[in-house]
Amino acid sequence: MADAVVVDKVHAGWLGRVAGCVVGKPVEDGDVWTSDLLRRYLRDAGAWPLTTYVPVLDPLPEWARLREDCWRQTTLGRVDGPARDDDVDYSLLGLHLLEQHGPGLRTVHVARAWLDLLPFHQVYTAERAAYRNLVEGVPVSRAATRRNPYREWIGAQIRADAFGWTHPGRPRAAAALALQDAALSHTGNGAYGEAWAAALVACAFTAADAREALEASLEHVPPRSRLAEVLRLVLGSHAAGESWDAGLAAVQRLTAGLSWIHTVNNAGLVALGLLHGDGDVAASIGYTVMGGWDTDSNGATAGSVAGVIAGTAGLPGHLVDPLHDTVRSALFGFDGSRISDLAGRTSRLALALP
Repeated sequence: MADAVVVDKVHAGWLGRVAGCVVGKPVEDGDVWTSDLLRRYLRDAGAWPLTTYVPVLDPLPEWARLREDCWRQTTLGRVDGPARDDDVDYSLLGLHLLEQHGPGLRTVHVARAWLDLLPFHQVYTAERAAYRNLVEGVPVSRAATRRNPYREWIGAQIRADAFGWTHPGRPRAAAALALQDAALSHTGNGAYGEAWAAALVACAFTAADAREALEASLEHVPPRSRLAEVLRLVLGSHAAGESWDAGLAAVQRLTAGLSWIHTVNNAGLVALGLLHGDGDVAASIGYTVMGGWDTDSNGATAGSVAGVIAGTAGLPGHLVDPLHDTVRSALFGFDGSRISDLAGRTSRLALALP
């Protein structure tokens, strides 16, 4: 790829990730916002299928509990720059780690950066358990496994994008570094999820479409894992010409009983949304969010991958313009960063890293 193409696609990945995160944020509660409830709400709002920020019904029904801490900043007509979210915090942290350590990044470097830059109350589930372990003096090698029942949940998967953005067309290198990051807090499918997502983003730079990127990324997932199983299911459903609804039902049946914050079921939704979005960034994000579960995390990953494939020319203005080229972050020193500046720093790494 020409350098200018890499630069453009990295920028589009950043914008797509931030926009996708905001789209899913007001309905991020899988215990409440099932796919059926999302369908009901969005149809009542005249926004099914979803291709923009979630609208607010007026009056808001009692059964429609949007996230009280953020819906006023993340819904249609109210987005004035993105709300802070850990799905973006970890992209910033990944960029910082790669700037500091490059291909020599190891899990111990990740641990030190968490303690130095991330406030404890702004990390969740597996990350909070690992952070607590580090503070209590548990060795880095055991931080993921001691008193951590969340270690196959989605937390590592949301940390993957920076490794993919900085290794365009080089999914093996992206996945290898992502595993160094994942090992601090996750095991099994939790770690595979970050390796897969990093590989998927890297593959998106050279793929003709989402299906090609997904098929290539599957080569970097252990073939007998539950993660590989759900990805093969989604790819097979799409290849057979089944609808998005049929694919969603298949994912729900296969992963029944998993937490709504688990890696495996949410990865299936991302793959499903990308395939049925068919190159349209807004539709890819919308289909992914409409599936429910961890909506902001999934919307962010789908937006990143679809953005890289489409480039900045394919980004919808109604999603990216309200972001005002800014991010909010709990990461020390990064709040108020310009997305364009972050993309420029990321691009320089992408053109320099081996």
